[in-house]
Amino acid sequence: MFRLICIAIGYAIGCIQTAFIIGKLCKTDLSKKGSGNLGTTNALRVLGFKAGLATFICDILKGVVSFLLARWLFPDEALLAGLYSCAGTILGHDFPFYLRFKGGKGIAATIGMVLCVGFTASMPLMLISFAIGIVAVAMSGYISLGSMLFSVAIPICAFLWKLPLEASILTAVMAALALWQHRANIGRLRTGNENKFTLRKNV
Repeated sequence: MFRLICIAIGYAIGCIQTAFIIGKLCKTDLSKKGSGNLGTTNALRVLGFKAGLATFICDILKGVVSFLLARWLFPDEALLAGLYSCAGTILGHDFPFYLRFKGGKGIAATIGMVLCVGFTASMPLMLISFAIGIVAVAMSGYISLGSMLFSVAIPICAFLWKLPLEASILTAVMAALALWQHRANIGRLRTGNENKFTLRKNV
């Protein structure tokens, strides 16, 4: 039962669609600009650095708040509760009901989750997954590639550093969702048409 409660709590938090809110404050509907994705990368490209940074930080905080709230509610199942709540947050971020289930890709919320896991259960998981994502972006210039490799590294690290099997399976499901959400990026990477990272404002 705690799993369903945590997912529901996380989904409610995830539905606080930061990019959409910041876009409206800037008199821009990000769902109709740029890639149409309601996440950090599109906010950066369309609205510029400040809006992109605000989106990024707020979406990370969604993962952090979700994880810590679930841990507080279910201290006997602290790690799993936090992970299930973050899974719900990613679902809410990716598929907000009031925006016709069209949101972002959940990477910033996943970063918030990994920060919490790192400081409460497995520091190597946090450091290695972050390092893989950062190096991938730095070497390739593709945020999408770094995001996908970061997501895939999480369940691998969870398994190698002997987190509970259920935690490894759950993070693997999250990684699969991240890959699915990046399916268009995968297609563009294969054809060489993916956009590289830039801070240039494009409105």
